[in-house]
Amino acid sequence: MTQTTPNHTQIVSGWAAHDKSGKITPYIFKRRENGDNDVTIKVLYCGMCHTDLHHIRNDWGITMYPVVPGHEITGLITKVGKNVTRLKEGDRVGVGCLAASCLECEFCKDDEENYCDKIQFTYNGIFWDGSITYGGYSNMLVAHQRYVVRVPESLPMDAAAPLLCAGITVYSPMKDNNLLEESTSPKKVGIVGLGGLGHVAVKLAKAFGHHVTIISTSPSKEVEAKQRLGADDFVVSTDASQMKGNKNENKNGHENGNGNGNGNGNENGNENGTTQQQ
Repeated sequence: MTQTTPNHTQIVSGWAAHDKSGKITPYIFKRRENGDNDVTIKVLYCGMCHTDLHHIRNDWGITMYPVVPGHEITGLITKVGKNVTRLKEGDRVGVGCLAASCLECEFCKDDEENYCDKIQFTYNGIFWDGSITYGGYSNMLVAHQRYVVRVPESLPMDAAAPLLCAGITVYSPMKDNNLLEESTSPKKVGIVGLGGLGHVAVKLAKAFGHHVTIISTSPSKEVEAKQRLGADDFVVSTDASQMKGNKNENKNGHENGNGNGNGNGNENGNENGTTQQQ
């Protein structure tokens, strides 16, 4: 692996961590030229995910410094390769955590690239050419068209950024459990944790008309859960009487749905905010 190849000629400004101190500083690096299947994106916003913090501090022991974090990226396409047909210059787009996969396995062929054994990520990954990938804390990005999605005109670009990680993480299990279909009888959805994932999960579940219960270790979050996000019920998981009460209620015939599925259960959440690129 190498930081760059001879094809990396575009000079880019960004922010990088150089050690596990947790600090990021301005960083100048190079990106590859726009390939036949690539699009070049002017980065406008990039969300801040807790995964970014783990990589910056090398909490998992896998960080390749210098690391340029950021995998919740929204921006405008400024260039397209000759094989790109579904995207064009000026399109509002987003890029999540995937940069490359084998494109040949059963998962890739079924649009489930995240299960591919050869998956590589938007940053701290190894691209097809052997170079290290750098993320969205930068002013531009070159991405393979396969891993780029459109952002609707009706959706603000800053609000769209967190949907590329926290959003899809909670949307996917809701879809798998038929919680996104119109129903005359709303389901009861339990969401464990009101961190970043939980916030998005509440909004999605309520948008589809379901009865939402937050299960949290933090009593102080009840006001926000109900008044700001619209949750119907709030259960403190460390309170045995509340947990027992809801267990008995469920036995009496109430239906339960699934909440944040692939989420990591961290009360602090995976989503800390969105930063604007200047």
